[in-house]
Amino acid sequence: SISAAWILHVHTLPSLTHSFTILQTKPHHHHNHHHHPTSPTRLYNNAADNQAKILQQKAKELRQEVEQFEQSKQEEKKQLQQDQEQIQKDQQDLRMRYSAEVPILKGDGSVVMERCDFAPRIKGDDGDGDGDGDDDGEKGRVQSRILAVQAPLPLGILLGQSEEMPGLTLVDEVVPGSNGAEAGVKEGDLLRACTACQVTMDMPTWQLMAGGIGQPKTSRMMFSTDGKVFEEVMDALISNRMDPQGRDVWLVLERVDDE
Repeated sequence: SISAAWILHVHTLPSLTHSFTILQTKPHHHHNHHHHPTSPTRLYNNAADNQAKILQQKAKELRQEVEQFEQSKQEEKKQLQQDQEQIQKDQQDLRMRYSAEVPILKGDGSVVMERCDFAPRIKGDDGDGDGDGDDDGEKGRVQSRILAVQAPLPLGILLGQSEEMPGLTLVDEVVPGSNGAEAGVKEGDLLRACTACQVTMDMPTWQLMAGGIGQPKTSRMMFSTDGKVFEEVMDALISNRMDPQGRDVWLVLERVDDE
């Protein structure tokens, strides 16, 4: 009947509809999972990013190398400066060891205290003056030092010259309690210089033109004893008696270093 047919049609519709839906959704479902290839722009951006990272890393490494190089340069410069300062200090120490401040007579008659250098004369135990135990002439540790003392006459010291060191005057003996002993002179000291007085004729130009003979003038100066004969050294020491001011005698001594 019509009613039955309609009812059947109605009841079969959902099934058909469902089938239709399945048929329609399959292509749609397949369409949703279709794979799209990566665009060229995205590939280019990835390559550019990688290249940028590589360049940044290289730049970082280069900066580190530059920093290390600069640090190394600074350390070398600092070490060089320290070495130079040490050399200057050593030179200064050596100069202070082998020099003494003594009164120096100037051309205008004034006396000025100046530091004068005295090259060492005392030799080491190895025969070449370096004191390092061999005869190789190499520079070893310093064996002596220079000092200056003042003492009034009489000094109370006995001087002499030995064949081992020709032209050098040694202190052979110091009288206990004498002026020399009180000043610190020791047996074995080498006398390198002393004050000496000399009498000269002070003649102004107008007196010379008038035929005058001038006036005697006593000057005191430092006298180096190196290479001088013994009598000349003794005369220089004794001449200090002529000092009108009666000043103490200056003695420059070289002494074996006990340190």
